[in-house]
Amino acid sequence: MGSQNLPEPSLLTTVLEPLLNDFQYWFDRSRVLLEREPIAFLGEEAQADLLARVIQAQQEVSTSQMLLKATGCQAGVEMSVLMPWHHLLAECWKVSARLRSERNTPTAM
Repeated sequence: MGSQNLPEPSLLTTVLEPLLNDFQYWFDRSRVLLEREPIAFLGEEAQADLLARVIQAQQEVSTSQMLLKATGCQAGVEMSVLMPWHHLLAECWKVSARLRSERNTPTAM
């Protein structure tokens, strides 16, 4: 019989694995945007900082994915680890939305 504190492996496979895949997908999209597009409203330093935080988060997610696989879905990820990733993605989404909005706003003549 397993520990009461450990989630079922099927739950980790069903919920955590796709969640980590989603984090990787959105961090990858954010990284591409930050590496390829100059974002004037951020400035070079803030853009470089955001990119560095995205790269760090990608590495953390990759490590979590490897641990999940290496343990046969016996290892989870604490909410205290997941929440900063969520907040970082929300920050990236705001930057992307603002950039898209500014591009779609016609300039006055």
